[in-house]
Amino acid sequence: MSGHSHWATIKRKKGAGDAKRGQLFTKLAKEITLAARDGGDPDTNFRLRLAIDKARSNNMPKDSIDRALKRGTGESKDGAVFEEVVYEGYGPKGVALIIECVTENRNRTVADVRHALSRAGGNMGESGSVAWQFQRKAYFMLEECSMDFDSLFELVLDAGADDIEQNDDGTIEIFAEVENFKSISDALMKAGLHVAEAELRYIPNQEMELSKEDTLQVLRVVDALDEMDDTEHIFHNMAVSDEVLEALEE
Repeated sequence: MSGHSHWATIKRKKGAGDAKRGQLFTKLAKEITLAARDGGDPDTNFRLRLAIDKARSNNMPKDSIDRALKRGTGESKDGAVFEEVVYEGYGPKGVALIIECVTENRNRTVADVRHALSRAGGNMGESGSVAWQFQRKAYFMLEECSMDFDSLFELVLDAGADDIEQNDDGTIEIFAEVENFKSISDALMKAGLHVAEAELRYIPNQEMELSKEDTLQVLRVVDALDEMDDTEHIFHNMAVSDEVLEALEE
């Protein structure tokens, strides 16, 4: 499964430098609100702890974090009621796309996604029209690890992981079935390890190989979708070569 984080890695490194600060804070607040629905204590709610850590690392004001947290726990009734929605479709060159959104206005969001895809020569699909090309997996990424790899391997394997990989840049990726997300989260938290990313991802069963120019064309569409306030995650089944990664970094 190696290589599936390449685009996410580039996006993470570009991060807040490219995003409008207000738009970034809006997305971070939604993450906190949704995570807090499962409990308002970051010491026991792994997803919430990660969302708050991400907000803090992007210098989101403490008051904004607290407001988002209280909306999620129900302590505060102000603000919109968000729901998670998933859209499926195709981008240029027939690349399959799954777009996860968080919105308080489903009609607005679906119209925005449909417009972005059709403008790029793609189209929206019905539910299930694209998802069959992916596997839903629990995903964890550690940028650095105080534990030696063999011990970490044994730890996450016992907690239910299917695969663990150490990349050339030193990052470690862990994959598991969705139902094992909590057990692995608990094991990593108990071990005191810092997790940079933890989420449920759609992993493509098979990746499409495109030319550099075509790949960059599709990634521009991914960028346009990602810039929408309601978009949280975008998954595709396109291989991103080292050549394309270098072009993006330049």
